[in-house]
Amino acid sequence: MSLDQQTVRAIARLARLAVSDDEARALKGELSAILDWADQLGAVDTDGVEPMSSVIHVEMKKRADEITDGGYRDRILQNAPQRDGPFFLVPKVVE
Repeated sequence: MSLDQQTVRAIARLARLAVSDDEARALKGELSAILDWADQLGAVDTDGVEPMSSVIHVEMKKRADEITDGGYRDRILQNAPQRDGPFFLVPKVVE
């Protein structure tokens, strides 16, 4: 697919890029090559091929969906500059 310079400028404007005439000419060739490559991918016969999330079949690890407090309260509160019991103290930001 061959793009004209006006289309390249429209794409650059949509991407919020300022391009000079020389840059637009260079981008014209690069964008055309990318679109040609995408057209080649469209020609591949994928009938009967199941979608996959990885090239290696990996069973997803599953865990029970349980609500917990995490069990790390004391370790997390060690990082608090100020605390009151099991709570973080933060400065007042609204008067």
